[in-house]
Amino acid sequence: MAQLTIPTDWTRLTTELQCYLTTSARTLTLQVPNRIEHSQYEALQYRYRLPLGSIEIVVATLYLPIDSTLDAINAARLTLVKAVLTSIRCQKTAGQLPINDTHQRVCVVDIRLTDDTNSAGTPIAATTSVRLPHQFDPQYFNEELVIDLNDHAQQVQIFSWPDWQTLQTVLITPCELYRFLDYRMQQLQSTSAHDVSKSIAATMTSLMSSQALFAQAIEIDNALIKYGMQDKPNAALVTMSLAQNNNSASKEMYHEHVQQAATLWSQLSAQMIEVVHERYEVTEHDKQETQPFLHWQQQLLDESLFSRHELVRTLYRHPKQSKALQESGYVVHQHSYERLGRHYVLIFYGEDKASQHNKTAIRSNLESIAKDVATRLPMTELHHIVVMGIEFIVENDDTFIDIDLWIQPVQAMSERERQLTKYIQRLQQQRADNSK
Repeated sequence: MAQLTIPTDWTRLTTELQCYLTTSARTLTLQVPNRIEHSQYEALQYRYRLPLGSIEIVVATLYLPIDSTLDAINAARLTLVKAVLTSIRCQKTAGQLPINDTHQRVCVVDIRLTDDTNSAGTPIAATTSVRLPHQFDPQYFNEELVIDLNDHAQQVQIFSWPDWQTLQTVLITPCELYRFLDYRMQQLQSTSAHDVSKSIAATMTSLMSSQALFAQAIEIDNALIKYGMQDKPNAALVTMSLAQNNNSASKEMYHEHVQQAATLWSQLSAQMIEVVHERYEVTEHDKQETQPFLHWQQQLLDESLFSRHELVRTLYRHPKQSKALQESGYVVHQHSYERLGRHYVLIFYGEDKASQHNKTAIRSNLESIAKDVATRLPMTELHHIVVMGIEFIVENDDTFIDIDLWIQPVQAMSERERQLTKYIQRLQQQRADNSK
């Protein structure tokens, strides 16, 4: 896995994207036609491969003297952006970049004002560096930087650093970021050039208020009913999607809930992976060089806002369960609402050490449990079983969650194989019933 040094002011989403990084960040060569006076600049290119598609991000940083005029800043910014677009175009012409509908390209422009005015050419670490707040105004793409968004060679979305930070803070998850970029590109391509510049905030509001926010979850919910894995629609999904469609006053409350749950799931995922590293004695060298559990991390983080909400909600129902159930332990099956075929088995450890769901009995059998579940689920799309052994620990009135983890890849079965598996299971159940 490629390593990414993350600036301290990047968001949690930036950290989550790290596990999808395909190659080490590379410096993008810029051919600046007229050197930007008294400036230094750099452009770093990151490529991420997500299940929904790839995202390529170029972070272009411009260093200017702290006493630069507004006109000088705007001219330098325009020159830098054009140089980045030219470099990307050259990569495409050389066949170094794919041209397809599942590849989103982004340029993030960061402007730093510095008191170091040494010779230009390579970026510097200035003693004083102030990030300049800036945006690309609505008329910018009509008057200053005209881009043909129907031209594959120019399908690069341009953001200021502040807008990019706001975007990541609101969207939180990698799959939501991809959907936003896809949603915005479709909007840009479907409008005239004079409408191309709807603000980032307005586009985010449009996406978060649209039916697209829950479309994937609804599609999976319907599939789960079709497969007989649930007998009715998910009540929370129905409530939230209705509030969305009717623009209900409760919509904002639900948005806040799913965002809070998404952040918590991110924290729990990091905790789970760290526990796995400790359990299997993964060294720091292993983490940096081989990342044996990188694929596990991707499975956990590849969950949407709603999917994370449902997983966290399942966890936090536990303290409300009866004392008897907490003593005996129990199992909850939960399916991903982001990707059909990723199935969760949440085993809440029994507090009674004699129960069949106690931690000692279950923890060493997570892999076999995952394989057993994989043979029983009649779903052709099944691709991963995620087993979580969950323990709630109370110390000094504080409650902590300790989670053991096993993720089992599942080889895809044909529809015929699934039908035969279900038939064999029915026969086995009939024999078991007859022997009683």
